[in-house]
Amino acid sequence: MSLLHRLIQPTLLASAVTCAFAATASAAELTVYTAVESDDLQKYAERFNAAHPEIDIKWVRDSTGVITARLLAEKDNPQADVVWGLAATSLLVLEDEGLLAPYAPAGVENLDPKFVDVAYREGQDPAWVGMDAWVGAICYNTVEGERLGIPAPSSWEDLTQPAYEGQVIMPNPNSSGTGYLDVASWLQLWGEEPGWDYMDRLHDNIARYTHSGSAPCSLAATGEAVVGVSFAFRGARLKSQGAPIEIIFPEEGLGWDMEAAAIVEGTDHLEAAQTLMDWAVSREANELYNEGYAVVAYPGVAQPIENYPTDITERMIDADFQWAAVNRERVLAEWQRRYDSKTEE
Repeated sequence: MSLLHRLIQPTLLASAVTCAFAATASAAELTVYTAVESDDLQKYAERFNAAHPEIDIKWVRDSTGVITARLLAEKDNPQADVVWGLAATSLLVLEDEGLLAPYAPAGVENLDPKFVDVAYREGQDPAWVGMDAWVGAICYNTVEGERLGIPAPSSWEDLTQPAYEGQVIMPNPNSSGTGYLDVASWLQLWGEEPGWDYMDRLHDNIARYTHSGSAPCSLAATGEAVVGVSFAFRGARLKSQGAPIEIIFPEEGLGWDMEAAAIVEGTDHLEAAQTLMDWAVSREANELYNEGYAVVAYPGVAQPIENYPTDITERMIDADFQWAAVNRERVLAEWQRRYDSKTEE
């Protein structure tokens, strides 16, 4: 069975988060595909519904790779009206396939230009708009590390040392946006040949690859792993809840990507879709994003997040999203050829 078929099996629907709010005979209905973390999705959905009870949304949630694969598979018969909270690198792929309907949401001019499709800076309607940025990080279990005599890492390179053999868990980039963020950032940081050499050495120490970007940090928090390669938001939240972890921000630099939103080309519910997009770029929505993410699209909104360094933006690499999108299929195929044997079922 091909990777694409594995990713879009009907079991996706079993994991869909479907929220039907205030349905009435006259309510507009939207199907929205999202990769937003489940604990945030409920909060965002409730806030949007309070502002727009006239719109009934069916939220279908899964990991970035699964949502991206599903949208590509449905290209000739789209089932979603809006994509909301998907990696910008994935939206660039979808844009190239002609799957997105350009739209300039009300208030888009207030956003940091880095968070808006470059077409907008060229006088055109953007195909997508950013919401917030998530940043790669390492979650280290202090209790298990001390018990096993495994030191806290300070760099990506540290994870290739013998002390970490069988103690590292990270996401599979074919199914996880966080996994692809890591792989793409390493290849950009060091160049392709050194980047693949690094991943070869890292693979020797990997216990397994997960399909979820947050799972490695969650597993580190419960002591099932000493080290989880994940993203800062999940680690910061778990640490705030009392988990015995430290969030490590590797000294070489932090890969990152944006959560972003777009309207699916051909939707029959364009007005309702535009309303959701208008809300997604609003100050109110960005204040919600900032409850978990230190970097958001609306300038002046972001407040410090507990367990994040205050200089988080300075630590983020100069990410080339266009490169990551253009090379996505090739990089994922090469990664799978080399490392997929350790991916969990």
